[in-house]
Amino acid sequence: MMKEITPGFRVLTDFRWLDRMEPAATTHLAEIMDALAEKGVAAVVRVIPDPHKDIGLNILSQFHYGPQIKLATFESLAEALSALMDEAV
Repeated sequence: MMKEITPGFRVLTDFRWLDRMEPAATTHLAEIMDALAEKGVAAVVRVIPDPHKDIGLNILSQFHYGPQIKLATFESLAEALSALMDEAV
């Protein structure tokens, strides 16, 4: 699916309905992060309505994304989409 993606793309991840995550899922998240970084993702925008439900994404990001990849977390989808439309991230 990512074969034809050109570097510089942005990704929106929506965790609004995530209540919990099994620890084994971190392996899959790390693989996805590595694949995105390898393909040249420029920015990752996350929707996490409750900051207490951050499932360790910030920690995983430190190991799987380089410093050149912009990261932004918003509490609502509207805020995230607005930032993407304004190209703020």
